[in-house]
Amino acid sequence: MAPAASGDRGLKSLVWQKLKAAVFDDCRKEEEWKIILLDDFTTKLLSSCGKMTDLLAEGITVVENVYKNREPVPNMKAIYLITPTAKSVDGLINDFVSKSSSKYKAAYVYFTDFCDDKLFNKMKSSCSKAIRRCKEININFFPYESQVFTLDVPNAFYRCYSPIMEKTNDNVMEQIAEQIVTLCATLEENPGVRYRSKPLDNASKLAQLVEKKLENYYETDQRSQVKGKTHSQLLIIDRGFDPVSTVLHELTFQAMAYDLLPIENDTYKYKTEGASGKEREAILEEDDDLWVKIRHRHIADVLEEIPKLMKEVSSKRKATEGKLSLSNLAQLMKKMPHFRKQITKQVVHLNIAEDCMSKFKNNIEKLCKVEQDLALGTDVEGQKVKDQMRVLLPVLLNKNHDSYDKIRAILLYIFSTNGTTQENLDKLIQNVQIENDSDMIKNWKYLGVPVVIAAASQQRRSTRKDRSSEQTFQLSRWTPVIKDIMEDAIENKLDTKDWPYCSQCPAPWNGSGAVSARNKPKTSYLDDRKSGSRLIVFVIGGITYSEMRCAYEVSQAYKSCEVIIGSTHIVTPRRLLDDVKALTVTKSKDTVFFKNE
Repeated sequence: MAPAASGDRGLKSLVWQKLKAAVFDDCRKEEEWKIILLDDFTTKLLSSCGKMTDLLAEGITVVENVYKNREPVPNMKAIYLITPTAKSVDGLINDFVSKSSSKYKAAYVYFTDFCDDKLFNKMKSSCSKAIRRCKEININFFPYESQVFTLDVPNAFYRCYSPIMEKTNDNVMEQIAEQIVTLCATLEENPGVRYRSKPLDNASKLAQLVEKKLENYYETDQRSQVKGKTHSQLLIIDRGFDPVSTVLHELTFQAMAYDLLPIENDTYKYKTEGASGKEREAILEEDDDLWVKIRHRHIADVLEEIPKLMKEVSSKRKATEGKLSLSNLAQLMKKMPHFRKQITKQVVHLNIAEDCMSKFKNNIEKLCKVEQDLALGTDVEGQKVKDQMRVLLPVLLNKNHDSYDKIRAILLYIFSTNGTTQENLDKLIQNVQIENDSDMIKNWKYLGVPVVIAAASQQRRSTRKDRSSEQTFQLSRWTPVIKDIMEDAIENKLDTKDWPYCSQCPAPWNGSGAVSARNKPKTSYLDDRKSGSRLIVFVIGGITYSEMRCAYEVSQAYKSCEVIIGSTHIVTPRRLLDDVKALTVTKSKDTVFFKNE
């Protein structure tokens, strides 16, 4: 499948179509309205790929929470789209305690994934007479963007990397593997599974589990047309593979905004202009075409683009206003909501860009040069950085930088030298007075990243793809490692020692690889052979917004292969540093990590 056009919203559209076919079409009856019951997971799932208008079109008149107490509507049928957990099943059972007190006329039950025998039997013995339909639909992930998915399990980071949990992360791996299989099933892919063999064995463990579960799924699913391996690859990677991209300040619009501004649940809050400025909210989502157009652009380009667009819309409006005929006035009245909507979106993104730039000008600009020099090991002129400590010191001595920014700079220094001595690390921590947050640095060792090393055992920096010919901004010279991996996978250049297969290599990937659209614009035999292939990349422990951007860039460059990227969750530098610090904190036994626990 070629990269999805932004109009059809890729993964989001696929998930909605699957929900429509597996749930709504399955229990549709002309001119009959239904109620839908959701739990926390399925509420988030539905809102990630559909809107209330979509539900209305499917005959859904009311949306309710299965956990909450509700008024009975005994003349209506109810759809239960829920996770196979004790809490959600109890919510269903409580609605049909007896025939006389049943809340609804009948229940159509759809579980997101496999329901175990114990729960199924409990449900069967309690309310089987009320249940008209009971199915598993195999969607246990969120389509975050058209080419990005998340399992929404941020606690997996602790379970996979904390030394406290070292011997007990098998349940986590099982859960993650099951969720990844539902992604593959939704894409109708049975990919060749590969994993990064270093630095830890999480990726290896997870890859073996995914391969086994894929095999079982496609053997037992009678409806699926997929029998053997499809033209796709799944790469599984531990988060420690590229620590640099997780802490570097990014200057592309989406990554910069989520790093520097308090955006929560993709919601940006801002005030309108004027003395009585009202507080407004804007959701950053793919339904906003302008957001899709500019989210991966450099902040300098965004600041140039938005005022141009605003000017364009204003001039169109003035041109229409100038001719005062009745037909033109009628046209203008029709067009005004559209103009208003366009201007509102542009104002939102201009606000975000200006917010980012005010923070950039205050402190971040100076940091960026240092960070780029440390990350790349070379300066703007391409000269090798000989003394990393000399590059780092101005950041540490600057009182305007907060402790997070100083920690990020120290980490980049440590990553650039592949570790430092204990004595040097202690001095850095004491001088910057970050003793309370020192675990944000030290705990990276649990991700397989060298932090403290003996002076004599310093390793050389690994070689990277030469991108010196690519046009870039001076403060954005770093390219996430994942982009190299994606390109090498498509071109079949990944070393099989570092990237072993758990299964047979799918036929389209065992030749000399696809040809980049940049280098070979005309259709070739290799492009034809790869047509319809997908590369799925999964990172255990979080992906960054800059890594998400790479999936789109690589898909654009290699037209014959769509890249989809996903993780347990999406991280910003601050959130990740907090998570790294918490790795050595003992959590209470009551903490619920996964919905199935």
